[in-house]
Formats: sequence, C-alpha cells, structure tokens
Amino acid sequence: MLAAVLARLARMAVVMLGISILTFLIFFATPGADPAARIAGRNAAPETVIAVRHDFGLDRPIWVQYGVMMRKMFITGDLTSFVNRGEKIVPALRAAAPVTLSLVAGAAVLWMALGAVTGILAAATKDRWPDKILMGVSMMAVAMPVFWVGEMVNLITQSRFHDTWAFSWVPPLGYVPFTESPLRWALALVFPWLTLAFLYIGLYGRMLRTGILETYQEDYIRTARAKGLTARRVLLKHATRSAIIPVVIMFGMDFGVLVGGAAVLTEVVFGLNGVGRLTYQALKALDLPMIMASVLYASFFVVLANAVVDLLCILIDPRTRRK
Repeated sequence: MLAAVLARLARMAVVMLGISILTFLIFFATPGADPAARIAGRNAAPETVIAVRHDFGLDRPIWVQYGVMMRKMFITGDLTSFVNRGEKIVPALRAAAPVTLSLVAGAAVLWMALGAVTGILAAATKDRWPDKILMGVSMMAVAMPVFWVGEMVNLITQSRFHDTWAFSWVPPLGYVPFTESPLRWALALVFPWLTLAFLYIGLYGRMLRTGILETYQEDYIRTARAKGLTARRVLLKHATRSAIIPVVIMFGMDFGVLVGGAAVLTEVVFGLNGVGRLTYQALKALDLPMIMASVLYASFFVVLANAVVDLLCILIDPRTRRK
C-alpha cells in the first residue's frame, strides 16, 4: 500500500516537472515568437525591443530564464504581468482560486450524489418507465450548453421572477467570500452549482447505469445471486462498487480540469472572477506570464486530482494495489 502511494506521488512530481518545462518552452522558446516584441507593442523601435528584452531578462540563456521564472512563480511569488505592469500574478491567482474551488467543489458534490442516484435507480428499473424518464432527462442535460442553461437560470432568478416569493432571496450576481458570510456565500453559489452540475449529473448517471448493467453479466454477480443475496444487496454492494471505479476516475479528470479553469463559461455567466475568467482575460491580452502561470496551475490540479483518484481506487478495489 505504502509503495503504491509513494510511486504515484513520484510520478506526480515528474509529470509536474515535465509540464513546467514544456509550458515554458512553448511560450518563451518557440521559433518566431519574441515576447519582448509583444511587450513593446506594435511598430516599436528596435532599440525599444532590445531594452524591453534586457529589462525582463529575455536576453539571458533559456535555462536561466526558466530558473528565474520558476523561482519567481513558486518561491518569491513576485512574477509580474507583461501587460499590466506591476501586477503580481501569483497573488492574482491566489485571489481567484477560492472562487473557482468554491464553484467546482459544490457542483462536484451535487453531480456525484445526484449522478449516483440517477445511475443506480435507472439500472434497478431497467427498461421500465423510471429508467426511460431518467435517461431521457440525462440526455437533455448532456445536450444543453452550460452557458445557455446559465443564461436561462439568470433570466428566471435575476429578471423575470426575481421579485416573486420563489426567487426574492437570490442575491445579485457575484461572489461572496465564505469568511465574510457562509450563508451569503452559499446563496450566491446555489444556482452556479446547479448550472455547472447539470451536465455532469446526466453524464455520470448514464455512465454508472451502463457500468452496473455490464457488471451484472460477471460471474461473481451470478455467484452472489446463487448464494441467496437480495437484489438490493447485489446492486449496492457488488455491482455498484465495481461499476463506480470508472466514474471515480472520470471524476478526477473533470474536477481537475474544472478547477484549472475550464469552468470559465459558468464564471462569466454568473459574474464570478475565478481562474477561468482570469485566464480568458490573459489570453485576450496575450499576457504570457499570466497564461503560463494559469496553465501550470491547471496542470497541477489535474495531476493532483488524478493522484487522489489513484489512491481512492486503491481503497475501493484492492486489486489495483498490485499494479
């Protein structure tokens, strides 16, 4: 068990190192790409470009630039923006991270819980009307774009019916820090949570249903039934436990990607200044340090989430400990 944990942590460190090197080379060592020219602006004089290159240390050897960049990002924290002079990137990411984490964590609880209920009920009522209704709603959830769902939610809760008894409690768009007011924090995120979770509830429910039905064909399920176990016990203890492993693996990928900034559409629709929105603004301005820091931030959470999922799979299925 300990050896498996240490091996996965070692792979995580190696992957993060490789990602940091590759990301740096893409942004700062790609042939034809001159960050100094972008900083200096269009039609800048050659002398200005040379001065900018010297001021930002872009005339030093590439490995020195990489070391300086990583030191500023992870040790001193004084990496600054190329576009907004003087703006420190690490504090900006640190301020945006709680917004994205709050959004994704709350949505993840909803989509895992409701997705599991949907998949188990659909599998238990295979080919009957509850199964058909649940799978039909799941297909609708998967097909609806998250930005459209968010706009419809805002139209109902913030505009058309905001003054009614049903939605008068809904606060204005934006984020309220948890430390300021836990109740207002939760109220401000209720509909962003539901909007972001809507797609994944349908996706995970359909995936879990398929996994359970496939597991029913396994020999150990037939053995469990032959021993006289109830259908409910076979479903929950045996079939669901095996079928949920692919769901947990997919959850690790989805959670890491969303925390890394893929929830940008939900953030924009609900006025949440999270990592996704920060990255989007950096891409529009071609702010290379901010883009690189955002990519490394996203990569870190994807790798971390997958490492945690590996450990969870070890706990759920002892057979994975031998790998």
